[in-house]
Amino acid sequence: MDAREKILDAATELLAGASAADVSTRAVCEAAGVGAPMLYRLFGDKAGLLAAVVDRGFEQYLASKRAARPSVDPVADLKRGWDNHMRFALDHPNHYRLMYSPELTAPPSAAKEAHALLHGVLERCAAAGLLTVPPEVATRVVMAANVGAALSMLTRPEQYPDIRFAARLRDSVIDSITRPAGTGEPRDTGRGNAVPTAAATLAARLRAEPPQQLTVVEAALLQQWLGTLAEPGEPPA
Repeated sequence: MDAREKILDAATELLAGASAADVSTRAVCEAAGVGAPMLYRLFGDKAGLLAAVVDRGFEQYLASKRAARPSVDPVADLKRGWDNHMRFALDHPNHYRLMYSPELTAPPSAAKEAHALLHGVLERCAAAGLLTVPPEVATRVVMAANVGAALSMLTRPEQYPDIRFAARLRDSVIDSITRPAGTGEPRDTGRGNAVPTAAATLAARLRAEPPQQLTVVEAALLQQWLGTLAEPGEPPA
């Protein structure tokens, strides 16, 4: 086993047994049997080490998400993704809290990939005409709510003792950005969302199947217009 793997093994083991989502570089070096210069040469600094530990811990979770076969119902896939996210957070509390620790000056690769995978599911929702906001907006809404629910349950278990809280929040959030399948019109939110839904749907379908009749510049301009229309706004006074 090389020095990098020894350090990651030691940091992972220490993190699993720690009372907080943090480890000291001195303890890691002692457990791995290496000197501090080796750790800093391989990982740059403590934040680099912690980011590598997070990426390693999330690899199995992300591998399962990459391998997941999309169903015919992207909203159902979205709900399953939320539930899997919650399950991973509760099963790996220190790795999860570490991902969102202020110690990490840059997001780990795992956080970026999780965001991208979620965005892919929401692109499918939009292409199916089920999304009432642009996929980018929906991704931020769902990720913020999912992470917030997980961190709330991990850091305040006395206030959030019931896992059903996360399911209720999931349904509330997803209902707020989607419309029922098989309906001719978007859910009426009182904001005139028929045009935004249509724009978000068309934009997603054109990203999935770029129109050959348009140049790259024309396609980009069309996406810009559709993005503007897909943002629900206040009606003019």
